Amino acid sequence: MVDTPAYAELAVASNFSFLEGASHPEELMVSAAALGLAAVAITDRNSLAGVVRAHVAADKAGIRLLVGARLDFSAGEGDETIVLSLLAFPEDRAAYGRLSRLITLGRRRAPKGACHLYPGDLAAHDAGLLLVVLPPDPLDEAFADRLAAIARRRRGDCYLAAWHRYRGDDAARLARLAALAERCGAPLVACNDVRYHVAGRRALGDVLTAIRHRTTVAEAGWRLAANAERHLKPAAEMARLFAAHPDAIRRSVDIAARCRFRLDELSYDYPSEPVPAGETAQSALQRLTWAGAEMRYGAEVPERVQATLAHELQLIGELDYAPYFLTVHDLVRFAKGRGILCQGRGSDANSAVCYCLEITAVDPSRLDLLFERFISAERGEPPDIDIDFAHERREEVIQYVYEKYGRDRAGLAATVISYRGRSAIREVGKAMGLSEDVVGALARNLWGRGREAVEESERVRELGLDPDEPVLAMTLRLAGELIGFPRHLSQHVGGFVITAGPLSEVVPVENAAMEDRTVIEWDKDDLDALGILKIDLLGLGMLTCIDKGLALLRRHHDLDLDLARVPAEDPAVYDMLCADFGSSGRRFQ
Repeated sequence: MVDTPAYAELAVASNFSFLEGASHPEELMVSAAALGLAAVAITDRNSLAGVVRAHVAADKAGIRLLVGARLDFSAGEGDETIVLSLLAFPEDRAAYGRLSRLITLGRRRAPKGACHLYPGDLAAHDAGLLLVVLPPDPLDEAFADRLAAIARRRRGDCYLAAWHRYRGDDAARLARLAALAERCGAPLVACNDVRYHVAGRRALGDVLTAIRHRTTVAEAGWRLAANAERHLKPAAEMARLFAAHPDAIRRSVDIAARCRFRLDELSYDYPSEPVPAGETAQSALQRLTWAGAEMRYGAEVPERVQATLAHELQLIGELDYAPYFLTVHDLVRFAKGRGILCQGRGSDANSAVCYCLEITAVDPSRLDLLFERFISAERGEPPDIDIDFAHERREEVIQYVYEKYGRDRAGLAATVISYRGRSAIREVGKAMGLSEDVVGALARNLWGRGREAVEESERVRELGLDPDEPVLAMTLRLAGELIGFPRHLSQHVGGFVITAGPLSEVVPVENAAMEDRTVIEWDKDDLDALGILKIDLLGLGMLTCIDKGLALLRRHHDLDLDLARVPAEDPAVYDMLCADFGSSGRRFQ
């Protein structure tokens, strides 16, 4: 009995290749592990947006993940015709930084959602990257020349990809690719150009194609997949398909063995600017905290408060979070210096340190709040400080962050906008050719957002439709599958990531739709999974109202109050509330 050679799948698009991949990163990792693959890559188009979810899922499933991306290079500025596509895999942390920086370059020079890379960009960023060049169809001499040039420059680090197209000429085509690979010095490597984890997702893949091209499945023609073969396959099947080229299978594993980079190698380095010269972050935080304690409580800080502060400062030091607190303190200092009302929200109100740094206006000693709800060594979660600013002036604080740290070191987190029930049924319904009336009726009468709401047959019958009619039944099923798929990346309402070094070497950065905003490709959950801290700078309309109210008190009653010094137990306020509730027929309890 002949042993099946090991195989690693290198060409895999998840659904973060928007409207191309038809499976979640998590589904791909679970399936790859079940198939016994040696490793599996995520190579989304000009993006690293899905790799964190794949990383987490791969660890749970017990499969090794190769971090990578598919890069498309166009002819040049003004001509976006794709002339070269390749897969890029970083061997180490430094190479990953160059890959992320290359994607950032392409996205920063393009409108939101696009990426403009040119052949000249590659040579400046590809050190430490293993390159797997994707052949065009049909092959031409211009491609052969480009492949040979890359192979000469990257000796031993450049490969030519090959996969079956199932058109009856695969044997001849693979032979031509093998000959081209030998002539150009770019060894042949096997892959399957995967778009989904199982063959059953082919129909959804066709719908995604129709949506992408703004047409229907019936009219999409040659743009649809010719078969359902672009799914993950076991090593035995890949070995059978490449029986005439066994070295191409072996090389997939060789590439995986060389690319040892893991996302958990990304360490978050705090900005050093908030640390004064001659001090450490921890000593600076301690000095500011105790000075703030005297400001809040007077020269005689209560012993209970002193003990609380000592406990919090010790834990902050043990977990190395002092630079993070200094960064937040700096933003609050800037806002207060500009007269911008701000207030920390959420569990940071449990912190006496935050109170003394004027991040919050709530004295936790009066309310007996638990600091470990905010920071705990046992939970292993980084602190997440949210600060509300008077909404009319929040943009001043956002631009201060960009100016202080530079756009190469600060960016807003992403928010993944996903398909929900109504958007899924509208998009799939149009792609399946349903009339606008039927699509509108289905979308308007959905209850809930989940898959069950879309596939509720009784509700469909109430609309006078037959849920068993084949096209409608398939529409409902595919809409259910589409729910939860990412549609695009948007910007978080105010979550900033700030780094000591170039942010673009940690995660790709792109332009936001809003002017003067840049956004990274990862959302809050991705950042939490990698232990990367963010600071939420949020806008709150009520703070604007309070700010104007405090200004009126200063102007008309000579009362200079801030949030921390507003009397907490003013009888007149409670009398007014009771009177208002009583006059409306309600009791105040």
